[in-house]
Amino acid sequence: MAKKEKLSVTVEDRLRALHQLQIIDSEVDKIRIVRGELPLEIEDLEDLIEGLKTRLEKLSNELEEVNSNLTAKNNNILEATELIKKYEKQLKNIKNNREFSSLTKELEYKNLEIQLSEKNIIELKAKVLHKTEIIDASKLQIADREEELKLKKEELDAIVKETEKEEKVLMKKSEKAQKVIEDRLLGSYTRIRNKVKNGLAVVSVDRDACGGCFNQVPPQRQLDIQMHKKVIVCEHCGRILVDSNFLEQ
Repeated sequence: MAKKEKLSVTVEDRLRALHQLQIIDSEVDKIRIVRGELPLEIEDLEDLIEGLKTRLEKLSNELEEVNSNLTAKNNNILEATELIKKYEKQLKNIKNNREFSSLTKELEYKNLEIQLSEKNIIELKAKVLHKTEIIDASKLQIADREEELKLKKEELDAIVKETEKEEKVLMKKSEKAQKVIEDRLLGSYTRIRNKVKNGLAVVSVDRDACGGCFNQVPPQRQLDIQMHKKVIVCEHCGRILVDSNFLEQ
């Protein structure tokens, strides 16, 4: 409906539409409460799984690097062992002290290199074992969380399937009610709903009190409400007030 047409609607019609909109929105709220915290829990689980997978990838890269170093150390030992055999053969054909001294130093150096590599291999194997244990634990954790995520998604899908038809009908009714409410008033209604805990922006006056915050409403203000000539809000909580007799009409 065009803005000009909205302005031609009476205040009473707007109040009726606002009240109808509140009833509809409250029903939608109930449906979404049934879904509970599942959408947020699903989002948190997805974030957690993504973080665990990133960590697992990092651990796997670290393990690959350790295994690469382990292979390099084993190759160093093989190369040093071959050189030692070569130098030992050469020692048998030594012709002077200078060559003997040079080969002896090389043999000593290669033996020390083997000892150092063997020490490094022990340390690297311990790292491999430790990282493998962490990786296996991470994989189990991811599998558990993925199973939990699957169950929660199935639960949410079942609830959504059960309620989405009803919600669609309500949303269509909501759109119809909004067409007769001016944009500024509709904006105020939305702000109030977002501000209050129970989502009630439109409440009736019962026993001379606001149906939202239960503070007393002055007699003159009640008369203004019953006249349906203007939109009255509670001076304490800011909710839009309508009289209970009007709601029954």
